[in-house]
Amino acid sequence: MIGDRPIRVLVADDQELVRRGFCALIAAEDDLEIVGEAATGSEAVDQAFATRPDVILMDIRMPELDGIAATKRITTEERLDGTRVLVLTTFDLDQYVYDALRAGASGFLLKDTAPQQLLDGIRVVAAGDALIAPGITRRLISEFATRPDAASDTSVLAALTRRERDVLAEVGRGRTNAEIAERLVISPLTAKTHVSRIMTKLVARDRAQLVVIAYETGLVTPGSAPPS
Repeated sequence: MIGDRPIRVLVADDQELVRRGFCALIAAEDDLEIVGEAATGSEAVDQAFATRPDVILMDIRMPELDGIAATKRITTEERLDGTRVLVLTTFDLDQYVYDALRAGASGFLLKDTAPQQLLDGIRVVAAGDALIAPGITRRLISEFATRPDAASDTSVLAALTRRERDVLAEVGRGRTNAEIAERLVISPLTAKTHVSRIMTKLVARDRAQLVVIAYETGLVTPGSAPPS
C-alpha cells in the first residue's frame, strides 16, 4: 500500500500470455492494483502518462520502442516523477541490465523469478528502494560497469563529503542502510540521512542510480562487492 491506497502497477510485455500471467498474479493481491497493460514500448510510455502508475514492470525486447528507450523516456519526464520502472529480463539479455539502470530503472528481476519475489519486488520499488541487493545484481553491475563506454568522470563526487563518499561506496556494494550503519559504525537513521543527502546532491532518482554512479566514477570497483 501507498498510504491508504493500493500500489498502482502497469505491465509492459509483448507476449500476451506472459503479460496476462503477471496481471493475474498482481491483481490477486489486496495491496496491488493493475492500472494498465502495454504490448510495445510506445504503448508503455503512453500508458504511463495516461495512468500514472507507481511501478511499471518493463520487458526489454518489445516492438516499436524497446524497454530501455521506453524507460529513459519515462524516468526523464517530470510529470512521471513518482513512477518507478522495474525491468524484467532473462539470462540471455544480461548485457542490457546495466543500460537499463543507466536509463533510470530502479532495478530488475529475472523473468523466471518466483511469484512471491516478483510481488515483493514491486513493493520494494514502490517504497522508493531499489532491487540491488541480490548477488547476481551486484555481479552484473560490476561486469557491465567496466565496459569501454562506461564513464569515468569523478567530478560529480566533488559535492560529497568524505563520509558521504564512504556511504555511497557501501550503497554501490549493494548494502542496506542497516548494513551500512554496522559497517561504518553509525546509526541506521544517520545512514538513511546520508543516503538521502547523497541522492539530493547527485540528483539521483533512487538507490539504483547511486549504484551506477559509484561504479562509473570508480568509487567502487568490480569485485569489491560483498559475497552473495
